Formats: sequence, C-alpha cells, structure tokens
Amino acid sequence: MQQANRKIRSSRVITLRTLLLFFTGALVLLLLVVSMVISARSFHGYVIEELEGQTRDAATAIGLSLSNAIDATDTVAVSSLIDSIFDSSQYLVVEFVDHDNNVVAGRSQPLADLGVPRWFIRAADLPRPEGTAAVMRGWQWLGQVRVVGHPGNAYRDLWRVSQWLILSSVLIGAIAIASLYFLLGRLLRPLRAVERQAEAIGHRDFRKRTHIRSTRELNQVTRAMNQMTDDLEQLFAGQAALIAHLRRLNNEDALTGLASRNAFDQRLAVEAVTEEGRRPGSLVLVQVSRFADVNQHAGRLEADALLTRLAECVHQFVDYHAGSFAGRRSGAEFAVFIPGGAPADALIWGRELVEDLQAICVEFAGERSDAQLDLLVHGGVAGTGDGVSVKTLFESADTALARAQTEGVHHCELADSGADVHHGAEDWRRLLTDALDREALWLWEQPVIATDDETVLYRQVFSRLLVEREWVRGNAFTPMAERFGLIGRLDVLVFQRALQRLREEPSVVAGLSLGISTVMLPDIPERILLMLRAAGTDARRLWIGIPEQALHYHRQEAQAFIRQLRRTGASVLVDRFGVGGIPFSYLKNLSIQALRIDSSFVHGIDRHEENRFFLESMITIAHGRGVKVYAAGVETESEWRTLKAAGIDGATGYHLGRPGPAGDPPVIGAPG
Repeated sequence: MQQANRKIRSSRVITLRTLLLFFTGALVLLLLVVSMVISARSFHGYVIEELEGQTRDAATAIGLSLSNAIDATDTVAVSSLIDSIFDSSQYLVVEFVDHDNNVVAGRSQPLADLGVPRWFIRAADLPRPEGTAAVMRGWQWLGQVRVVGHPGNAYRDLWRVSQWLILSSVLIGAIAIASLYFLLGRLLRPLRAVERQAEAIGHRDFRKRTHIRSTRELNQVTRAMNQMTDDLEQLFAGQAALIAHLRRLNNEDALTGLASRNAFDQRLAVEAVTEEGRRPGSLVLVQVSRFADVNQHAGRLEADALLTRLAECVHQFVDYHAGSFAGRRSGAEFAVFIPGGAPADALIWGRELVEDLQAICVEFAGERSDAQLDLLVHGGVAGTGDGVSVKTLFESADTALARAQTEGVHHCELADSGADVHHGAEDWRRLLTDALDREALWLWEQPVIATDDETVLYRQVFSRLLVEREWVRGNAFTPMAERFGLIGRLDVLVFQRALQRLREEPSVVAGLSLGISTVMLPDIPERILLMLRAAGTDARRLWIGIPEQALHYHRQEAQAFIRQLRRTGASVLVDRFGVGGIPFSYLKNLSIQALRIDSSFVHGIDRHEENRFFLESMITIAHGRGVKVYAAGVETESEWRTLKAAGIDGATGYHLGRPGPAGDPPVIGAPG
C-alpha cells in the first residue's frame, strides 16, 4: 500500500522533461504569435495604403479625363466613362457633381457579401477611403469627381494572408515542439536512466547501471550514481559474506560442512520433540570404529581427508532423502534424522549408508596398503514418538549402535525405543495416493502476528490429509510426499482450496508453502500460475513460500517461477530460511518480499547468543533490501521478546496463536 501511495504521489509531480517542454514550447509559441501579429498588422497597413492610393488614383484619372478628353457638360459621355470604371467592382461610389453639389452622373453599390467571415471584418475594420478630383475647362471650374474605394479585395487578401500566417505558425510551432520533445528526450535519457537506477536503489536492487552518455553535467551524475551503486553492492556483498561466514562457524562443522553438534541437536529438538514442530521420523547414528588408528598410522591430514570423503557420502544420502538433515557429532561419528521415515524403513536406509561408508573406508585402507587400518562402520536407528525426548532418542540410537558393534563386522541395528510404530514407505505411498485421489484434504490456518501483538498480517495455511480415518498433520506426511513425487499434486490441491477460501472471504490474506521439488516438477508450476491468473485480484492477497532448499537445489527453476509468480500479483517469501545453509546473496537477484526464519533458529533463541547475532545481522541486511522478516515456531514469551528486540516484522507460533480449521472438514467419500 505504501509503495502504491508513493507511485500515486510521484505520478502527480511534473517531470523535468515536461517542465522544460512547457516553458520552452510556451516561449516558441509566444514568439510565433508575436511574429504573426506583427506580420498581420504590417500587411493590414499595407492593404489600407494600397486601397487609399487606388482610390485617389481613380479619382485623379477620372478628373483628368473629364477635364481634357471628354466634355464634362456631355452627361452621356460622363456617364459612359463612370460606368466603365465602376464596372471593375473596385469602388463603392463613383460620381461627378457640379459646382452646386448636384450629381451630374454617378454609380454606387452597397457593401455586400465579401467572402470572408463577419467576425474577421469586424476585427480587421478596414476604412472606406474617399478620393476627389476637380474637373476644369481652362480656368473654369465645372465640378469635382468623388470616388469611394471598395474594401472587398482588401478584406479577401488580408483573410488569405492571415490564414497563411496562422497555418504556417501552427505548422512551425508543431515542428518546433516535436523537435524539442525528441531533443529533450535524447538529452535527458541519461537522467531517466539515473531515475530508474535511483528507484532500484530505493528497492535495494543494486544491479542497474547507467551507461548512456549526454552532457558533461549528466555524465558526472551517472558516474556518481554508478559508483554509489557499486559501493552499496560491495557493502551488501561484504555484509552477506561476513554473516554467512559467522553462521558457518557457529552452525557448521568446519571440516565436513555438516551441521555442528549443537546446531543438529537444536534442529532435532524442533523437528522431533517440540509441540509445534514435532513430526514422526527416525534418527540414524553412524560411527567409524578404530578411527584413531588413522591418525596414528596415516597422520592427521589423511584422517581429515577420510572424514571429508565420508561426509560427502552423508551429504548424498541427505540429498536423496527429502527433508533429512545430518550433523557431525565428534570424531568419525555422524547423525542423520529422516523425517517421516518409519524405523523399519530407516533401518534399511541406514544399512545402505553403512555399506557405502564401509566401502569408502576399505578403499581408503587399500590405497595405503596398510593392514593395520581395519576400519568398521556401525549404525544404530531409533524412532521418535510421543514423550520421547532428544536425550532418550540419542540413548536409544546409541544402544542400537553399541549392539551393532558387538557383531564384529560392519552392521546397523534398530533400537527398541518404545516409539510408536509408523507406517512403512510403501504404506505411505498407498495412503497418500488414496487421500489425494479422494481429495481428502482439510485446510488449517495459523495467524502471523505483527510485533504490536494485535495485527494479523496474514494467515499461514497448513494441510491435513485423511489417512485411515484420522486427519494427519502436514509435517508428518510432507517428507513422504516429497520422496514419492506426490508433493506437486498436494500443492495444487492446497492452492485450489486456498483460492476458493479467498474468493469466499474477501478480507482474508493467506500464506502457502510449496514443497522443495514443486518448482521443478513437470507442469505443476504452470498449473499453479494458471490458477493464480484466473484468480485475478484475489492473488494479491496471497503469500507464497518457496523453501530455501528449492533455491539451493533447483535455483534456475525457482528463480524463473518466482518471476512468474510476481507477475500474478502474489507476494513471495523464502520459507524455512536458514535450514538450507546457503549464502543469502540470492536476495539481490530475486524479487521477494519476505523471509520466514525456520523454527530451528527460533527455538531457544533467547538462550543462544550465536543464533541471536546471526538473526539480528540478517534482519539488518534484509531490511536494507526492503525485505520483511518473519519467524516460525515461537513457543515462549522470552523467544517473542528476543525476536521483537532483533527487529522482526511478525511471527507464528503456539505462543502467538494455535492453528485452527479454516472451515468445516470436507465430506469425503469412501476409499476407492
């Protein structure tokens, strides 16, 4: 709204080009009008002089003729002479009067239609000149000739000249103003480019440069603007690089690039334990036994090289299992959490991971032909459940890991942690497909609260699917939908229901979050765009979240999709910000309106100084780009106070408002 108001105010302000064109054009028109008036008045005087001269000459000629050539006493001869002259239609009156002022002979006519507008006759107001001449015979005075000129020809000549002057002035004025318009446009083109560059800087976009050259003064302005833009971009890049570096120091293992122990534990607490973020899943602990032998026999550098290769394998495992994340515990011990993964499935995947890591260890030992490097990889798997704390989860996985180590070979075991039994992978595939086929989806929503603790910025929409007669939360089935390629169908169905709600509730502003792989699925982004275009102005009341992981794994597709989303009028935010662990320099290349901090950063932020510093620095950079910052997962008053002190724009969380149904549950038919 503020941006729209700024555009309205700027549209009401006259531009420099218009101002210069107005004043210069007015000056040109004034000169043309003055020139036209002077020319018209000059011709007006010339016409009057010609008319008066013509009248005098006619009177003199007639007088001479009657005095010398024609007998003035011969009335017939005088009348013939007067008729011949009067028939030229150049005179109103031609007459011969005697010494008693009696008309001897003469002709006259009224001032009839002159072929010019009456208003022009009144404006020009030409005189009717009168000429006289004496008629003599010797020294005898016989009378005089009186001639009154006819101004008709003079009016017509003056009208034609006036028309030509007006037409030529209009033509010259139009050519002059058009030439001035294009000339000013060319001269001020760098200024317009600088204006667009200034607007881009105002929107924290430092990509625009001005390369158009014009006058010396404008060239200096463009150079100064380009230099300022370069400096601001370098400042932003430096800040972003510094904050990203500090974040890596605090949250990533410097050698492997995996999450640090504290960062992994904090995210695990949010994903598996907290009331709001809890989702079913499995923890996999993997340890390389006898790793100390590598340091002893091969040296620290070789040990680090082995750890790097093992970490690359763990990275590949996480990339393959959507939503998973991994960290390095200590030495050669790694932890992986697989959301949505049932313990039985996680055991299969854990054993595959152990096999891959064991192959790397065997290859490493073979490269050095060192029989003493007998490395074994073991794993332990434990599932989450109600009442299972992070400590209990790790203890269960450690117990399974210890049992695997007693086998004497590389192996992976499943803990008996007492956790709830989750659906297996194939069960999830069948259940999700059936729910989507029946469109058994129910929308819930949670308010995003501004820092005044009252204003609802928008309502974050969540989905629940009817699975075995129970409405299951989205964080339970979303990882499995990603894994089985069903996330696109789920997102399309959520969009349909959400847009229907916006049509029914004109006052609601809603927020949706897409899946990580949605942006690169065939036809899914285009279907979403078609729905948004068909929604018209309703799309402007929609916040669409693109996960940060999508920007990392599918950057080109995500960037193209975001540009298309912005054209529909929808607002775009980067969702689960901070989870991807990628530098946020992408802010300068994306047209986004907000970031939403992942709950793993928010959880306990009042006690984690490193996360608080990262958040404050990131908010400063985002606000410097005109990007709002929201947070997810606020569960305590102290977390909310810390976020507000850091400059957050709004947040969701159980402390601020619990999710609730957006209407009654839909009526679902029986399973097919």
